[in-house]
Amino acid sequence: MNKLLFALTLLFLVSCVSSKKYNQLNGNYQNSEKTVQTLKEQNQALNAKTLELQSKIDKQTKDIEELSSKLKETTQKLDDSNSANLRLKQFNSDLENQLNSLKAGSSEEISRLMGKLQEAQGDLQKREDILKTAQTELEQRSRRMQELEEALKQKDEAVKQLRQKVMDALLGFNNKGLTIQEKNGKVYVSLDEQLLFKTGQWDVDPKGQQALSNLAEVLAQNPDINVLVEGHTDNVPMRGTGPVKDNWDLSVMRATAVTRILMKNKAVEPKRITSAGRGEFFPIDEANTPEARQKNRRTEIILTPRLDEIFRILENN
Repeated sequence: MNKLLFALTLLFLVSCVSSKKYNQLNGNYQNSEKTVQTLKEQNQALNAKTLELQSKIDKQTKDIEELSSKLKETTQKLDDSNSANLRLKQFNSDLENQLNSLKAGSSEEISRLMGKLQEAQGDLQKREDILKTAQTELEQRSRRMQELEEALKQKDEAVKQLRQKVMDALLGFNNKGLTIQEKNGKVYVSLDEQLLFKTGQWDVDPKGQQALSNLAEVLAQNPDINVLVEGHTDNVPMRGTGPVKDNWDLSVMRATAVTRILMKNKAVEPKRITSAGRGEFFPIDEANTPEARQKNRRTEIILTPRLDEIFRILENN
C-alpha cells in the first residue's frame, strides 16, 4: 500500500515537471515566432529604406557628374579668359611701348609728322572739292541727257507724225511711183521718174505737180521741217547740146524744178529747202537691167525735223 502510494506520488511529480517544461518551451517558441516576424518586418523596412537611399545616391551621383562637367566647362572658359587676358595684357604692353617710343621721339619729328598730316588733310579737302564739283557736273550732265532723250523722243514722234501726214496727203498716189519710208530719223519721199517727168525732160507732169502741191501743203503746216530735194538718174549717159549736157545737169534741173513747185506755196520758206543733183552715183539698185535703171531714175524729197533744241543741249554738254 505504501509502495503504491509512493509510486503514484512519484508519477504525479514527474508528470507535473514535464507539463511545466513543455509550457515553458512552448512559450519560448511563440516568442521566437514573434521575434522572427518582427525581424522580417524590420528587414522589409530596411530594404525599402535601402532602395530609397540607393535612388538618392544615384541622383546625387548624376548631379555630381553634371556639376563635374559644368566645372570642367567653366574651368576651360576660365583658362580661355586667362589666355585672352594675357594676350590683351601683351597687346596693351605693346601699345604702351609704342606710345613711349612716340613720346621719346624728337619734337622735330612730331612737327614733321604734323606737317604731313596737315598736308594730307589739305589734299583730302581738295579731292573732296573736286569730287563735289564732279558730282555736280555729273548731275548737270544727267539732267541734260534726260533733256536730250526727251528731245530725241519728241523728234522721233514728230517724224512719225510727219510720215503719217505725208502718207495721208499723197494717199492717191500710192502704187503710182511713190514710196514713203522713215529712216534714220527722217522721212524719205521717193517719186519715180514716170510720176514726174518724161524721159530726158525736167518739166514736171501735171499729175506730179498735184502730188508736189499736196506735199507742199504738209510742209506749210509744219514749218519746223527742213527739205532736201535730190535728183537721181540712171547710168545711161546723156549727151545733150542745150542747157542739159549730161546726167549731172539733168539731176540738178529736175531737183530745181521740183523745188520751184514746192515753193509755189507761199507758206513754205525758201530757206528751208535745199536742191541737189546726184546724177547717177547713188543708185538704189546697181544691177544693169532696165528694171534697175527705172528704179534709179527718181527724185527723193528728204524731210528732216529741225534739231535746234538737240543741238543746244549738245552744245551745253
